[in-house]
Amino acid sequence: MGHSAAVLHVVVALLGASGGGQAVGTIGDSLALLEARHRIERAPAPARKAVPAQADLPTPEEIAADPTLLPPASAGSNGTHVPHASSLSREEIFAHSRGGGNSMAILLTGVALAPPDAPEAVKGAINAANTIVGRPYVWGGGHGSFYDDSYDCSGAVSFALFGGGLIPRPLTSGDLMRWGAPGPGRWITVYANAGHTFTEIAGLRFDTVGAEQGTGPRWHLTTSSTDGFVARHPPGL
Repeated sequence: MGHSAAVLHVVVALLGASGGGQAVGTIGDSLALLEARHRIERAPAPARKAVPAQADLPTPEEIAADPTLLPPASAGSNGTHVPHASSLSREEIFAHSRGGGNSMAILLTGVALAPPDAPEAVKGAINAANTIVGRPYVWGGGHGSFYDDSYDCSGAVSFALFGGGLIPRPLTSGDLMRWGAPGPGRWITVYANAGHTFTEIAGLRFDTVGAEQGTGPRWHLTTSSTDGFVARHPPGL
């Protein structure tokens, strides 16, 4: 039994008799998230291929200020597709943002670049979502484990929230209808109903609905109708 599990058993024993069910549930979620983080930290790092040194590459902040600085070959796609022929300019292909300001994420060839002033939880959620962009849609994907080869809508949203340290386990769309605080958030808003869920993070929509590239977890610039959806957000974000 791990240290966190042992602590949880003691807490349950102490609080169970006094009707502390809600407190036990909260502590259990916190410890589950801690255990998940520890498992990730203990896992051996995947072997990385040697990358030739490149001089004078622009920083993320410089790219955010001037997206044309991004070299075409350096934009990782995580499985997304970029057409070889396009009538768009180089800047239009590589940089898209729904609006101006430092609080808006930039979409670079299917991958989101977090705003410089975003809280760490928001950057973590964006970075996690980027790692599953392009995975196929499969109902139930991402629920047996956060790490899967395919994701459904709630599995994809859960993975992004987990990356920000905001949930300890995958949630269904029904769970997300009751998660967090009611209403839209400043940085992260989850829209959920009994049949579907998606999230908006720093001005970009992360959704599994069908697009030109297919169906599965992807970033979108355009908004989607929220009629019939419950809006929830992480407290403080």
